[in-house]
Amino acid sequence: MSRQTPRVSVEGRKFSSEVFALTYGALVAQLLKDYENDDDVNKQLDKMGYSMGVRMIEDFLARNNIGRCHDFRDTADIIAKNGFKTFLGITPNVTNWSTDGKEFSLILDNNPLTEFVELPENHSSLSFSNILCGALRGALEMVQMEVEVWFVQDSLKGDDTTEIRLKFIKKLEDALPDGED
Repeated sequence: MSRQTPRVSVEGRKFSSEVFALTYGALVAQLLKDYENDDDVNKQLDKMGYSMGVRMIEDFLARNNIGRCHDFRDTADIIAKNGFKTFLGITPNVTNWSTDGKEFSLILDNNPLTEFVELPENHSSLSFSNILCGALRGALEMVQMEVEVWFVQDSLKGDDTTEIRLKFIKKLEDALPDGED
């Protein structure tokens, strides 16, 4: 029986998650060569992810017949059940809701970005998958939600699981450029 290789989708094309993981690993390796420290690499990965999220949300909304979310819980479900599934081929668990409903965690049982990765000891502060935080932040900003996104746990750093935390900050208002009514 042959092993089925998961597929990820980029710009409407599906390809092997292994190719995607190796390509992403090469990108991070190059950033580590180009920047002095892990914090600078983390910032660059977040910035790249943000730019991707800003663009990916349009594609996501065009492909999926999803109406407006009524609250942050709806948003969390759409992110987990549709967004991650569409672009990474995985469905994280939504959990650890704050009592006020403004924070939750995404638990990734399997992070396709880290499939072939072992962090060297001298890069213990590297958030290897930080591009995901930026992508979530960028996509949600395009649908008028300001959020903070960060890694709480990372299996690459010896944690039992990978956990991404999202915190709703505020609803953004549509703004017209200066001088327009």
